[in-house]
Amino acid sequence: MPLLEVVGLEAGYGKKTVLQGVSFHVDEGEVVALLGHNGAGKSTTLRTILGLLPARAGQVRFGGETWANGDPAENVRRGLALVPQGRGVFPDLTVVENLALGAYTQSDRAGMTSRMNEILELFPILAERRAQPVGTMSGGQQQMVAVGTALMQRPRLMMMDEPSIGLAPVLVQRVLATAGQINRRFGTAIVLVEQNIKTALGMARRAYVMKSGRIVLEKPAAELLAAQESWWELY
Repeated sequence: MPLLEVVGLEAGYGKKTVLQGVSFHVDEGEVVALLGHNGAGKSTTLRTILGLLPARAGQVRFGGETWANGDPAENVRRGLALVPQGRGVFPDLTVVENLALGAYTQSDRAGMTSRMNEILELFPILAERRAQPVGTMSGGQQQMVAVGTALMQRPRLMMMDEPSIGLAPVLVQRVLATAGQINRRFGTAIVLVEQNIKTALGMARRAYVMKSGRIVLEKPAAELLAAQESWWELY
């Protein structure tokens, strides 16, 4: 049974329908890339899965249970996390304060402290700057805070929406390599939306390509990486 199963998902904004029967799955501990040009519906897919945008039709099942449509807090408690575009950090709060907010649904303080230590070990630069306001940090460091905050919930699956956007090229590889580290260290399944196609495919096991709100291609990531020039321009 897949960890995440999306079946016939439809969603949109106002009168506009963006997702038109999106179906895909993610297995436990798997990294899956969700690719497509701007406007294909990738971010809308992630927002609908989390419950930030209500589904008009279709189903989202996680661990065999049907999602609570429109209840993102409950979906987070069940084990789903989203690292949104634009990072979504609290710039006036410190690194540690941002991380602590990521564990807002947890009552186990000892467990929260243990998890925070794991994250600071994963990102040594954040450990060095734990008392620094996040708004004074570089874009790459803020992205690390956003990822760390999502990890505080100990998610079974983390969705990352364009984690390299707005970063200097020298930081892109470093930030994206973090997803692989998270997958290997914590066993967290990942759905990666990313315009850096080669890097995304190099990390993923499987990939889906979206166009105009539909899944138009599914292949092992290695196959798509080997033949990128022959398919990307088609979509």
